[in-house]
Amino acid sequence: MYVAGVQLDIVWENKAANHDKVRALVAAAKLPKGALVALPEMFATGFSMNVAEIAQTETRETEAFLASLAKEQGVFVCGGTVVRGADGRGLNQSLTFGPDGALLARYSKIHPFSYGGETAQYSAGTEVLTWRWDALAVAPFVCYDLRFPEIFRHAVRKGAQLYTVIANWPEPREAHWLALLKARAIENQAFVIGVNRCGRDPKLAYSGRGQILDPRGNVLADGGNQEGVFGAEIDPGSLMTYRKEFPALQDLKFTSL
Repeated sequence: MYVAGVQLDIVWENKAANHDKVRALVAAAKLPKGALVALPEMFATGFSMNVAEIAQTETRETEAFLASLAKEQGVFVCGGTVVRGADGRGLNQSLTFGPDGALLARYSKIHPFSYGGETAQYSAGTEVLTWRWDALAVAPFVCYDLRFPEIFRHAVRKGAQLYTVIANWPEPREAHWLALLKARAIENQAFVIGVNRCGRDPKLAYSGRGQILDPRGNVLADGGNQEGVFGAEIDPGSLMTYRKEFPALQDLKFTSL
């Protein structure tokens, strides 16, 4: 099974330009059929608080793009977008589409980034979910969620074996990004793919450093600092064997202290 991340220098608030960029990068990578491809958080617009400008319209243009990309390439595609919530604020979502173009998962970011003003403009999601990618159960998360291990624990209790973490994680906190991706893999004995943007937006610089990690925390692929596609083969059997040989998850306890 092949997992790939698309590390993107996002064109600010320009959906069409970013759709075109992603389509070209994925086509050039010539990924195997059935691969899982992850794009950054808000990949079509950048991490903007201007919900009125960037939220999908009634035509759901970014969802349509993700569905068409999955069908064109014969792959599973996970990417970030923004929709309007019931309270008028946005929902920062991770969507996954299958090779037939069908929507498989719609996850809303549980932890909007209050430090960056996201809480004022975006509502919080409430549900940890998983979806099936062949032999693996996949749990999607978004950026700041990575700092909250309890939701990853909740996902592993629901059967998660692979986490997708899509992000706009700024360069000054790159060391945290790398450490937390590794921690989530080790403590949950799960594969992790973290996909970050690179380049700059009007406020911040982003260093990329997307990674794919195995359940022991070993780095299988690193996207470096530049725009492009990185990927690795992962073996579900090795995860099952490791969890059996070192059954730490059977000792999980949830108590009030």
